[in-house]
Amino acid sequence: MNCHIKLREDILQRLCCPVCRSKLETVDDHFLCVSAQCGTTFPIIDGIPVLINESNSLFSISDCEQQSDAYYTKRSKLEQLAKRFLPTISRNIKARANLSQFAELLLKESANPKVLILGGGVVGQGLREILSLQSIQFVESDISFGPRTALICDAHDIPFNDETFDGVIIQATLEHVVDPYRCVEEIHRVLNKNGIVYAETPFMQYVHGGRYDFTRFTHLGHRRLFRRFDEICSGSACGPGMSLAWAYEGFLLSLVKSRSARAAVKVFVRLTAWGLKYIDYYLIDKPGALDAVCACYFMGSKSDKIVSDRELVKDYRGADTH
Repeated sequence: MNCHIKLREDILQRLCCPVCRSKLETVDDHFLCVSAQCGTTFPIIDGIPVLINESNSLFSISDCEQQSDAYYTKRSKLEQLAKRFLPTISRNIKARANLSQFAELLLKESANPKVLILGGGVVGQGLREILSLQSIQFVESDISFGPRTALICDAHDIPFNDETFDGVIIQATLEHVVDPYRCVEEIHRVLNKNGIVYAETPFMQYVHGGRYDFTRFTHLGHRRLFRRFDEICSGSACGPGMSLAWAYEGFLLSLVKSRSARAAVKVFVRLTAWGLKYIDYYLIDKPGALDAVCACYFMGSKSDKIVSDRELVKDYRGADTH
């Protein structure tokens, strides 16, 4: 090939066409589907394969070829300064410990597990520690170019053969897909037998990502999304204190429109509401926290069984008994 692909050879061998799932072959600076009925070509941009099924995605290959950036929009100077010098209103209390457990479970089953990260263009909350583990091979994918992106793909059509990965991580991403159920089915497909998924998805957060924000999940709704997995653990990743801070920010943002005014509001909220997130250290494991969760998490192992809705509602652990 004329370009250096960022993915390792053993991962490249597991790639498949996102349109028809046939084998791909490399030709100069692109991939070609070997199926005569399909024959779709996919570019490789700066060593990053762009494997998108355009018929089933919000995004086109040409968007990527033009270096389109759907999610990682540029911040104003004020927002950049605020991010650098002011405390944030957000805090993920559970991610670090959960991902440590995720890594431990994988390493018990395999000496060199393969993990796909969906929405991995930037380092997710609590991920930095396990990303440093040399024994785990990570494939960081996203729908747009980010500092960590090694593969451009859409989670609705994951371009890998069945049972390729030992684990999948998807943080703060399922709210941005049009069909989260299809995406989870794809996650199930590409996981090995007993493979593990770790997901975090918001519930009480205002719209972020503009037009690319579609869905929210309660704790039970999130569990139903992963009904083809045996639960290892689930609960509140970010609690009611953070929910309150986000609601406060969302309320103030609704009063203004211009980009500069919105940036000023976000600075003001950082100055006045940064402490709310620390209340969650007290609240996070309480039943009521599940009813007012800012974001919930789920970790589970691939299963052949499907959790029924009757079983599901019995697992309600919140405080509202009505």
